[in-house]
Amino acid sequence: MTVLETARRADSPSASSFDGGFDPEFGGDLRAAPDWRADLGTALGYATAVGALLVLMLPAARGSHALIGWLPLWLVAMPALAWWALNRFRLPAWGEAQEPAAAQPARRRRRGAIQARRRNRPAAPRPLPRVA
Repeated sequence: MTVLETARRADSPSASSFDGGFDPEFGGDLRAAPDWRADLGTALGYATAVGALLVLMLPAARGSHALIGWLPLWLVAMPALAWWALNRFRLPAWGEAQEPAAAQPARRRRRGAIQARRRNRPAAPRPLPRVA
């Protein structure tokens, strides 16, 4: 955060009013929190793209390192997972968005069908094996 952004937030009416919009731990207006998320999302997107290009173009990036392990994990998978976590684990909407009721016909449920219960059998004594 630059000095100019800090000064703008201090001058904003939402930061000076006591309506619950100011968080002392965050150090600013809570409504400004998505700004850093957008910046972090952009950085993670670039990191994922650069890591994927490195893995595709450099054979050494497909290997393993003695200290950190398998490099494609750290170059592609971890930035992509952090980016996904930043978006709160939402899955992408691939295909066409269909209404749930129109997409699949409703299944009929049988009425009165209950799960079968186990029968209690009387414990019959088992015969002992014959010994020669």
